[in-house]
Parts: sequence; C-alpha cells; structure tokens
Amino acid sequence: MSRELLVNITPQETRVAALDNGSVQEIHIERARSRGLVGNIYLGQVSRVLPGMQAAFVDAGLQRTAFLHASDINASQALVDRPSHEPRSIQHLLREQQRILVQVLKDPIGGKGARLTTQIAIPSRYLVLLVDNPGVGVSARIESASARERLRAIGTSLLDGDPHKGCIFRTAAENASEQALARDWQYLQRLWASIHARAQEAQPTTLLHEDLPLMMRVLRDSVDEDVERIRIDSREWHERMLSFSETFLPDARSRLEHYPGERPIFDLYGVEDEIQRALQRRVTLKSGGYLIIDQTEALTTIDVNTGGYVGHRTLEETIFKTNLEAAQAIARQLRLRNLGGIIIIDFIDMETAEHRRQVMRSLAKGLEHDQARTQISEVSSLGLVEMTRKRIRESLQNQLCVSCPTCGGRGHLKSAETVIHEITREILREARQFEMTRLMVLAAQDVVDRALEEESDSLAELEAFIGKPIVFQAEPLYNPEQFDVVLM
Repeated sequence: MSRELLVNITPQETRVAALDNGSVQEIHIERARSRGLVGNIYLGQVSRVLPGMQAAFVDAGLQRTAFLHASDINASQALVDRPSHEPRSIQHLLREQQRILVQVLKDPIGGKGARLTTQIAIPSRYLVLLVDNPGVGVSARIESASARERLRAIGTSLLDGDPHKGCIFRTAAENASEQALARDWQYLQRLWASIHARAQEAQPTTLLHEDLPLMMRVLRDSVDEDVERIRIDSREWHERMLSFSETFLPDARSRLEHYPGERPIFDLYGVEDEIQRALQRRVTLKSGGYLIIDQTEALTTIDVNTGGYVGHRTLEETIFKTNLEAAQAIARQLRLRNLGGIIIIDFIDMETAEHRRQVMRSLAKGLEHDQARTQISEVSSLGLVEMTRKRIRESLQNQLCVSCPTCGGRGHLKSAETVIHEITREILREARQFEMTRLMVLAAQDVVDRALEEESDSLAELEAFIGKPIVFQAEPLYNPEQFDVVLM
C-alpha cells in the first residue's frame, strides 16, 4: 500500500491529508486560534469534588473547568489509605483546592470541558514515558513474539528499577536499534525533569508543557515504513520539519519534499473536493447505492440504501454486494470525518448468515489501519450494527461548521403552510385581546406568496371572521419561520 502525507500551511491554519493509494483517508486540521489541547500538561486546582459522579472539576486555566474521573487518577496519589475491601472513591483521592498535575485526554467537545488524567504520559518517536506508573508495555500492533521480547528486555534495562516510571514501546520501535531507543528515552527523561521542575515553582492554572504543533505530531506519530513521502507546500516549514527530523526522525528526512507548484496542493490531489463531500449527509457508492450519515450529539447513524443499484442476479446478491461496498466506505468515512462515540449502522437486511459474517469482516478489515480504538458488536435482532470509536477531538463537521442560524441546528425548517397556520392562530389571539383597525403581517417572501395565492380563500374567511383587513408584507431579512403580526 502506497501512503502519502500532504501538508498545507497558511498563517491561520495547518491541514494534513493522509492518502492511501491516492485516496484521501484522513484530514487533520489545526487553527492558530484554537489549537488542540490533547497531550498538554497543566498545574491545575481542584474546584469541586463530586462524590455522586466519582469525579471532580479542575481549573486548569482553560475556558471551562475540566473533568477528571476517579478512574483517571493514579492510585499512588491517594490522600488517605483505604481498606482493601472498600471500592476506590474520589474522596480518597482528591480534596477541593488541591493542586494537581494533569494532562488533557480529550479536547473540549460541544458544551463539555476537556477530559483530564493524572496518569501523565509523554510520547516521543519510539517510546511513551509513564509517570508514577511502573512497568513495560509494547504496542499491540507489534505482533512478532521475538520483537516484543527484545523490546521488553530493553525497556527493563532503560527503567533500571525506577519505581516511579514506566514506558510503552510504540509501533515504530519494532525495528529501531537499541541506541536509538536509548536516545529517545534520554530525551523523555530530560523533558520530564524540566516539566517537574517547573511544576514545583508554578502557580495553579499554569501550562507546563504543550504538545508539538500538528505538522510535527504527524512526523512523530504517523510516519512509518508505509509512508513513501511527505509533501509540504511551505518552504519555511519544510526547512523546520527537516531540522526536526534530523534530531528525532533521521529515517524520515529523505521522504520530506517541498511542493513549489502554483496550483494549491490540496486541489492537485482532489483533497478540497473530498472535504466538501465529507460535509454532506449523502455518500454515493460506485455501484449506485448510497449512505446517509446523520451526526448528532448523542450518536451517529449510518443508513445503507441500494439506490440505483439493481444487481444482475438475485435480490439477496444485490443486497450483499451493496452492504460489502458500504462496509468499506463506512470504515473510510469514519476516519475521514473523524466520527466518534456511539455509531449505529443500518445495513440492508440480509437473509444469509454467511453474508452477514462477510460484511462484518469487511468492516473490521477496513478499520484495521484506524488509529482510533474501535469496538464492533454483531448484527442485532433488529438488523443494526452497534459500534464505538474513541472520540479524542472534534469531528470534521464540528471543526468546519456551525449550527444553522435559521433552523438552530435541527436540519429542517417549518413549511410555509405550517407558518401560515401559526400566523392565523396569532391573528385570532390578537383580535380577541386588542382593538385595531387593521393588521399587518411581516413574513418571509415564500410565506407571503403562499398566503396570497394558495391560501387566499382562507385569508378572506379569516378577515370576514375578525371583521378587520389583513395586509401581508414580505421582509427579505426574515428567515422562513419568522413572522410578526402588527396591529394598526
């Protein structure tokens, strides 16, 4: 599989597109005014302990207080000892006004504050340093038993019996030399010592460590042997990334390229078109079928339809092929749109158990390269597939869009007929309460047109009933649901 990374940089925004065999799989966006917080380390202060939720709110200097659950607190930080038979409780771990070192697990999403942890983890190219969490871990993506055993032995040597530190070997460490791993570990040790020293002198709500900007994180986290090249459209940042790679990722240096073309790099590779399509509800499949993707705060639903695809043999075969194609497209859309949380997929009902198994295998295979953790259930009795995908940052839609000011995010508007009925009820209400010589109705053009044409007979009856003339006037600035009844 051929993989490329495209980096588009402007002063206000950085965008990275990951392509597999020329097809866009992921889009990462970071804006100068709203950089992501995941990985940042703060000296926070507990503002409120919530025993009922087994959690606390922490002031870390962010716009909203952040959320810290008891399960994300190191047991070594307990304020008091507890009997072994008692469950772990937030009261044993935190008190209000306590200073506490925290790291951001999840960015603020919607109206929720950031999610925090006290289990500090600092990543580098090959390793993740774990603070107050001793032990050696190896990425599950490293499948070779001999490689896992080698890395565990190296990890034990690097820790040298330190009871306050642990480490995890990342996927990129599989073929790294012992010297490279040792250099990585020394870098992490120095970085943690610097953070710890600052924490001793800082005041609460201080930012102690900020994660790398997006383009550097991409180099650190996403470049492996499958990535053939990384193209950057900024000469300045190309030089910076070269310098960064010389120090931390020498193997990646030869794959960094500056793109000097006049045509925007995202236009050249069709990425801009993919972004626009990823903001639409409907996803057309090559066969003629389509998906409908609806994203809400609670969950995301995906409906599979045959559309114009009629197949060549039987109905069951048509349904099976549509579902197979849909499973692959869904796996790609989840990554492309960065959809997280609970996801409900409504495949077209299949009678054959083997067909259902193959569709589920196709979906699981499509998610193999997804860096976000996913869990997939079997097809339910209602024919639905329930799955979860770890949500770390905002979806592409939430990053690029705001709720429609006209419909308030509902995704639909009242019809002109409905608005006219509301106007009628308002006129009757006003006529019973107040004296007037006539009434003027201000409304959107579509509403006025319908009132004067299709509803003209009803309007005449209304005028006769209240005994007053009614005048309609179009207001170009009114949205389709907005109206005013003015007494004259």
